[in-house]
Amino acid sequence: MTTQPSDESLQPEESNVTELSPSTRTPRRPEPRERTRMSGQERREQLLDVGRRLFAKKGFEAVSVEEIAAKAGVSKPVVYEHFGGKEGLYAVVVDREMGYLLDSVAQALAASSEDAEVVHPRTLLERAGLALFDFIDRDPDGFRILVRDTPVVRSPEAGDAGTRGTFAGLLVDVAEQVDDLLAVQFKAHGIPTKWAPIYSQMLVGMVAQTGQWWLDVRKPKKEEVVGHLINLAWNGLQGLEPKPRSVRS
Repeated sequence: MTTQPSDESLQPEESNVTELSPSTRTPRRPEPRERTRMSGQERREQLLDVGRRLFAKKGFEAVSVEEIAAKAGVSKPVVYEHFGGKEGLYAVVVDREMGYLLDSVAQALAASSEDAEVVHPRTLLERAGLALFDFIDRDPDGFRILVRDTPVVRSPEAGDAGTRGTFAGLLVDVAEQVDDLLAVQFKAHGIPTKWAPIYSQMLVGMVAQTGQWWLDVRKPKKEEVVGHLINLAWNGLQGLEPKPRSVRS
């Protein structure tokens, strides 16, 4: 006679059953999010942001279109479509950074209508120096891009006026903002105003070179550095000779 198994014998032994607790279950893979489609302008700004970071970190020559495209999550043709290549993208980046810096310096040197008659020239020089150091402090990547040795580039956003070269080219533009200020002081001290452009180049170059050094060390405070810069520049300007003599003569 065959004995039918009881209901209890049909149940698996508890020791052989492994129940998955919430903490041990394999998490469910999330559904892939739908990729947000960028507008043309949004994509352009994204590429500029990616390129700007790469150029600041590695320099123009070390960055490739492939790397820019990969970081932006697009194909190479997208970069070419917006900028025509690495050079075009770089030109826009440089032109923007130069514009930011020049605007800062120009605003610092432009005395308002209320204080146009009372602002001392030394104060204006201090403002210009602080404008440069504020830019370095606020936008170190932008300053690194500007001070690197770079090819002459033309920004499609700036038209014929967008031709840019190395950092020396930027200093020429900044120095032009200082020419008029120095010319007034030269005239008041009997010094030929034709030399004002030369001295403006020297002043701006001194500040910019010190700025490159301060970018890495970040001490002492920028206000103290500018104070010492103006101490050297202003006291030197006060003692200028109308006809300086060389050591040889």
